[in-house]
Amino acid sequence: MVLHLFKWLGETPVGFFMQQSTYAFAIVEMFHLLSLTILGGAILLIDLRLLGFGFKSQTAGQLAKELRRWLQGSLVIAAISGILLLAEEPIKCYYSPAFRLKMLLLILAVLFYFGVQDRIFARNGKLALERTAGIISLALWFGVALSGRAIGLL
Repeated sequence: MVLHLFKWLGETPVGFFMQQSTYAFAIVEMFHLLSLTILGGAILLIDLRLLGFGFKSQTAGQLAKELRRWLQGSLVIAAISGILLLAEEPIKCYYSPAFRLKMLLLILAVLFYFGVQDRIFARNGKLALERTAGIISLALWFGVALSGRAIGLL
């Protein structure tokens, strides 16, 4: 079932365009990497605050609220550009263990941020809980980045 979805994506007009264009992959990848940079920066700032570094005048919740639009916007752009990149070589990605790991870690990282960390932001002052959340979040997002990089290497 999932393999059929990947094959279908590669056979759509967008898939054909991405596969045939000389510059489309590079341009889309540029937007993907830029959005990941913004997303990673926002996550890093929030997680470092959870760990007690920087922005001492704000709680992690206040910082997260200020960065939420950047985080959400960059996540949407990363998802759209990621689907376009996937359309360029869907079968390679389907069989790639690195791609599967990236998708698993990405889902866990997003669920952790919007599910668990949002609740932690509401409980200001629970240092052990904040630090644990910061470490888990950083580990998940670094895992996403490393496995994403591994896709291009394999």
